[in-house]
Amino acid sequence: MAPRPNWKGHLKLSLVSCSVALYSATSISERIRFNIINRKTGNRIRNQVVDSETEEPVEQDDRVKGYQVEKGRYILVEDEELDEVALESTHTIDIEAFVPRKEVDEIYLDESYYIVPSDKVSHEAFSVIREAMKEEDLVGIARVVLYRRERILMLQPRGKGVMATALRYRTEVRDEADYFDDIPATKVPADMLKLAIHILDSKKAHFDPKKFEDRYEDALVDLIKAKQAGKPLPKAPEARPSNVINLMDALRRSVKEENGNTRKPARSTARRTTRARKASSRARMKRAS
Repeated sequence: MAPRPNWKGHLKLSLVSCSVALYSATSISERIRFNIINRKTGNRIRNQVVDSETEEPVEQDDRVKGYQVEKGRYILVEDEELDEVALESTHTIDIEAFVPRKEVDEIYLDESYYIVPSDKVSHEAFSVIREAMKEEDLVGIARVVLYRRERILMLQPRGKGVMATALRYRTEVRDEADYFDDIPATKVPADMLKLAIHILDSKKAHFDPKKFEDRYEDALVDLIKAKQAGKPLPKAPEARPSNVINLMDALRRSVKEENGNTRKPARSTARRTTRARKASSRARMKRAS
């Protein structure tokens, strides 16, 4: 079953527009989730929405959003009124500018989405916009209303589609000076820097997301399986204490350890076997639930 789009509307560049759909590019649905259980009865706990004064439950139809203008006094706003907020970006992704990707600071990047044409008529216009950005090596800056809030989007070509990354507003990014100013300026000795660079060089690699597994999630699977089978719970390995108190000594030992660290082919096979076992465990747990 195809996922449902988060938003449907038009992608607009000047007088060129096309119908598009926007989908979440990431998902956390595979993560293990816990319910809150009454320890005494074993029953699942159900949360209730209650009136802060009467403490009586409030039915869904009686709930409405309110903006506090002074203590105890609110302006009530209906969902229908929010849906009719007068912004063009409610139904249109309007590209306002094109900028070099390197000018967009990584700290502004938020969640990502995939944009695809939503009908055959839109394929050509969509492709023209995508290929123009690719040809000029630029990303588009646009606006759209998502979940009743206007977001700034960075649009960039990705394969046959376009990836849209929501950007944080300047007011949402904390000033780094508030955190970094107290760090003293330190002159790093050349010999220490040389050893540190040697360690970095020995660990150089290409980024491969397949190599990064959620070890906490895997540990949760093992924990649940052990409890289900009535077996002793797995214990986390104890961290090895470091007896090195001299930084230069620590760097030298690190270089020696990295130089002597030879990787065996069998380890990668073992990792693949572990991944397959964990995936199989998750699948069994899902079927059992």
